Amino acid sequence: MNTVETSSVSRRDFLKVCSMAAAAVGLPASAAEKMAASVGKKKPSVIWLQFQECTGCTESLLRTGHPDAAELILDLISLDYQETLMAAAGYQAEAALEQAMKDNAGKYILVVEGAIPTKENGAYCVIAGKTAIETTMEAASKAAAIVAIGSCASWGGIPSADPNPTGAVGVSDIVKGKPVVTIPGCPANPYNLLGTVLQFATFGTLPALDDKGRPKFAYSRVIHDDCPRRPHFDAGRFAQRYGDEGSRQGWCLYKIGCKGPQTHANCSLLSFVDTVGAWPIGVGAQCFGCTEKEIGFKVPLFQTVDVQSPTPPAIYTPVNPQAGAVSPVATGVAGLVGGALIGAGLAYGAKLAKVDDEAAANGEKKP
Repeated sequence: MNTVETSSVSRRDFLKVCSMAAAAVGLPASAAEKMAASVGKKKPSVIWLQFQECTGCTESLLRTGHPDAAELILDLISLDYQETLMAAAGYQAEAALEQAMKDNAGKYILVVEGAIPTKENGAYCVIAGKTAIETTMEAASKAAAIVAIGSCASWGGIPSADPNPTGAVGVSDIVKGKPVVTIPGCPANPYNLLGTVLQFATFGTLPALDDKGRPKFAYSRVIHDDCPRRPHFDAGRFAQRYGDEGSRQGWCLYKIGCKGPQTHANCSLLSFVDTVGAWPIGVGAQCFGCTEKEIGFKVPLFQTVDVQSPTPPAIYTPVNPQAGAVSPVATGVAGLVGGALIGAGLAYGAKLAKVDDEAAANGEKKP
């Protein structure tokens, strides 16, 4: 049986992982205990399909650190089919897929990585004699929940870029009648997937989704609002080209085509593979807008986009607050106020001196 008790992971470490997953999807700390109890009884079965993709989302999954790949695959979920990671191949691999769907019918979580080609009746992606369309429809019909991970599976991604020769589309264009959670990104952050899967396995619910099927906990804000370079945008400091002095000083990359002002994602808040700065803006490159269907791989690299939030958020302090010039009137008023304060201080000091002298003459102690 796929339980935590049969693995080597300690309960303390397991609870820590569940706490991080709960926090990632905006659930209270109490949810971590419920996640641990639920997964401890029976780990959720996950079937992971791969179509038109670069394996980047799988590679991202393999580089998680809390939990690491072994803990994730062996302790938190039961990864029953994933052609890149499984030992089986050929007929054995396809038999494993059929068995996993049969044994966990109506219970497993289907994760799809990669776009699905539709032209020529899906002839551009055929595995074991079945097109990607056929495999997706069959697996989705028996799944309890469906997750499209990465921009390719979410809306077509790179394969769908003009002129889209294979007719590549996302999972939601193929699967109808069932909700599809889209977790776009190139690659997607694996912690967004982990939080979604554990929430469904524990509570039987999916996180709140936006109109594009994206979890609001990860995609409700644009990168521009939480970007570490945002204060420089507010101060009017912009890099003009790659590697210039402004870029090295951490200035805003908007003028060289950063799509952050219209890109909804939590890249600036949740580090990839537990490495601070491991995202485009963190290494000095502009955001490409990979989580947005109308921007990623469609808007030219150096073309700017409209800014939705031109005014600075209240949580930020300007890099160097602008000090306005002081007018002569203000100087005069300040002089009057300062003179009055100084005069009052001198007068009060003289009064205290007089009181001290009178007290000394009468043989009294100073007040």
